[in-house]
Amino acid sequence: MHIVLDNYNLTVAERLLCETALTTAGSIVEAAKLLGITRHALKRRIIKHGIRWNREGGRIMDTASDSRVAAGASAAAAVAV
Repeated sequence: MHIVLDNYNLTVAERLLCETALTTAGSIVEAAKLLGITRHALKRRIIKHGIRWNREGGRIMDTASDSRVAAGASAAAAVAV
């Protein structure tokens, strides 16, 4: 899998990596393993970036209503598979 960034904004890149890992892995524990960080470190990043993670469904919730997320999402890069 390749991730393409529109710019070199580390905050946007970190958020995109976290979201991609969560979506791919389906759980926080497995996503943390993919990222090479601890589960606790991933949870801190989820809180930092305001990622709304649904534990039961294993998916990212719709965050379009969050203005901070919408601003970051407009600068986010596309994920190419």
